[in-house]
Amino acid sequence: MDEAAFRVVQYSELERWDVKYFVGRIKSKYPLVSLSEFVTEHNEKIRPFESPDETFKILGVNNVDGIFHAYDALGKEIKQPYKKVSAGDFAYNPYRINVGSIGWVPDEHGEAYISPAYVVFSVDSSIVLPEVFWFILKSDFFNQTLRAATAGSVRMNLTYPLLKTLKIPVPPLPIQQKILTGYDLANNQLSESLDISKAMEDSSEKQFIESLGLKKPIRTTLPKIICSSFKEIDRWSLMYNQLASVGANLEDGKYTAIQLRECIDNTANGYSVKPSKKQKNYKILKLSALQPHGLDLSETKYVDISEKIAEKFYLKKGDLLICRSVGSFSHVAKSALVEDDHPEIIFPDIIIRARFNDRILPEYAREVIQSSVGRAWFQQNARTAVGMWKIGGGDIASFPMPLPTLSVQQKLVKDVVSAREKAQDIRETAKRKYFDDIKGIEKMILGTLPVEAH
Repeated sequence: MDEAAFRVVQYSELERWDVKYFVGRIKSKYPLVSLSEFVTEHNEKIRPFESPDETFKILGVNNVDGIFHAYDALGKEIKQPYKKVSAGDFAYNPYRINVGSIGWVPDEHGEAYISPAYVVFSVDSSIVLPEVFWFILKSDFFNQTLRAATAGSVRMNLTYPLLKTLKIPVPPLPIQQKILTGYDLANNQLSESLDISKAMEDSSEKQFIESLGLKKPIRTTLPKIICSSFKEIDRWSLMYNQLASVGANLEDGKYTAIQLRECIDNTANGYSVKPSKKQKNYKILKLSALQPHGLDLSETKYVDISEKIAEKFYLKKGDLLICRSVGSFSHVAKSALVEDDHPEIIFPDIIIRARFNDRILPEYAREVIQSSVGRAWFQQNARTAVGMWKIGGGDIASFPMPLPTLSVQQKLVKDVVSAREKAQDIRETAKRKYFDDIKGIEKMILGTLPVEAH
């Protein structure tokens, strides 16, 4: 019989009358210690509105970055009391803890403030090292405990009183220190590998740009004051002229630059439709599908559309998909190439599709547009309204494309793709090793793997 379906519990063990609470309990060779023995809640609140002209640093918490600097605000702009946090504190959203919305406050964010909706606490380092506790909070085995402990039939809620009832394995401090050393080593090795792969891709892109006789844009602080004669201003846009002063000119390269319209059969904006909660025959791409390494077809949602709509907006081999409307300036003209036909997947209206004629290789067009030089040109020409950055078919058509012969295009693409694939292999190998290391560290914390064996 499945252990998760049947479990005998002594009445004296019943801290909570909740089946899932006992199903999620951790098995460990080390003592399971209640968090109530080493956590302390911090409910110190301040009233920013009592200091109307003082600037307050406000933090947030999510399941990707943990603690992050959300924004700064004057006291007069904050209408409710906020909690003060110190370096080393932990904070979590009681309604999103089950999806990992928890963070550890780093030194640079100490003495800042956070919404009173968050639970803030610290740990006694004489019992558990904060770094080890942080690892446990993010571990797979503890995530099951968190999900089991969240109360509420409609909306999950891990209150501080419930948090204190949870138990974690606590190895002796010398063992914890060895575990921490192994964890630091795993992180350092992953970071080094990712740095190597990033450097390899940067070098490849630099070589690609130089092969076109171009230079990477100089990314410095944009000038706040620009002096120019009126006849030299091509466009009445501050951002356009700021970026023009630090960008790179695509028309100054080794090859004649032509307007991309001469190489395009057509462009089309995507289809606007709400995703379906039910499984359907068709899917629509999410913006996150446009990745530097290519198109991630797992980043899709189901949609309920007709066959006629699908035929008009499906992904065809050779299509270049370019982000045309986005709230993040850094994502302007983010792009990816469709490598095979996918009649079951369409693209959304925040993406514009370009299809090319035989004057240019789609792979080459993608490399130029996605390069730092190409992205800088689109960022310079992007328009903003209501917090959205936009480019259109006219911008793509007027893009100054350096156009060598097809054989040269093919050679340039081959070199940059080869370097990208090698970098990707390094990343994937490093991530697999890191995943294995993390699994080993979890076993060490549970006592099922000796520290010396890893």
